[in-house]
Amino acid sequence: MEIEIGRAKRARRAYSFDDIAVVPSRRTRDPEVVSISWTIDAFTFDTPVIAAPMDSVVSPATAIAIGRLGGLGVLDLEGLWTRYEDADAELERIRQLDPAVATAEMQRIYAEPIKPELIRARIAEIREAGVPVAGALSPQRTQEHFQDVVDAGVDLFVIRGTTVSAEHVARDREPLNLKKFIYELDVPVIVGGAATYTAALHLMRTGAAGVLVGFGGGAASTTRLSLGIHAPMATAVSDVAAARRDYMDESGGRYVHVIADGGLGTSGDIVKAVAMGADAVMLGSALAKATDAPGRGWHWGAEAHHPELPRGNRVAVEQLAPLEQLMFGPSSHADGQVNLMGALRRSMATTGYSDLKEFQRVEVVVAPYHSR
Repeated sequence: MEIEIGRAKRARRAYSFDDIAVVPSRRTRDPEVVSISWTIDAFTFDTPVIAAPMDSVVSPATAIAIGRLGGLGVLDLEGLWTRYEDADAELERIRQLDPAVATAEMQRIYAEPIKPELIRARIAEIREAGVPVAGALSPQRTQEHFQDVVDAGVDLFVIRGTTVSAEHVARDREPLNLKKFIYELDVPVIVGGAATYTAALHLMRTGAAGVLVGFGGGAASTTRLSLGIHAPMATAVSDVAAARRDYMDESGGRYVHVIADGGLGTSGDIVKAVAMGADAVMLGSALAKATDAPGRGWHWGAEAHHPELPRGNRVAVEQLAPLEQLMFGPSSHADGQVNLMGALRRSMATTGYSDLKEFQRVEVVVAPYHSR
């Protein structure tokens, strides 16, 4: 149903994760018999967690750690790790910045050019550990650096921006032709963000293996304040899941994975993302709270240091537990921030579902909730 905002404009009602809740069914299970694994292309992961390509979340070391825990860590190939030989020193500088000058100083730090040899070195470091290797570039940088990424040997390639379309229009440069680009690559590509049925369907038609839903916003983003753009995530994930269903019919059965990216601060949000149709989730701030995350109590994304229009902040986050404990417990917090995967298992068991695909069919209700 559409709502009349004024005589010249009508809008559809959209819902965030806080607006919905899952409903138990007639059956329950033991959490131990629930599967939370998922498969994309030739890769199967024990947990549906992709660590977001943000310098405060993923370093080569944490990408390796997340891989060993059954998830996928995506390294930002435009971040500090590919600009500086000693990225740890720059991370420490960012952590120590006065809030009054943090944005301007981060713009200066990230003005250092990206070095192809560091792209290759960082990817090689992760590969040597024997875990799946994933790296991310923005659409603007993909054509410039993708060959170095592919030559270095990534298993999955991520193209991630505030919003990514299959029909970008540019005046003074040749835009990235996603369909041609993906067709010519030998590795599966995950692309996004997208927040509507139509945008996601067009991305699926490019041959993408997965579509990121949302704008990767969350705690560190000011995109809504800066650009007026916002994606209520429950509706966005459901719309993109509908595009996946229709694209399967259109393509004769090709399945494109839906990955929720943004608005996922607690285990309950992860549960509801899967309930709305997500196959996996991309986590930023939720993992930045690990005591061994690169940010060490601080969190920021690429939007925070955009040279012309910053759309994010460096924000302080509470350090709660080591990464493994944050994901698998045990937890001494009752607010859904620790033991993220244990909570997902328990919710699926409580509602009677045995795997993620089944859980996408769980009943949900609209039940707006404002905590504390």
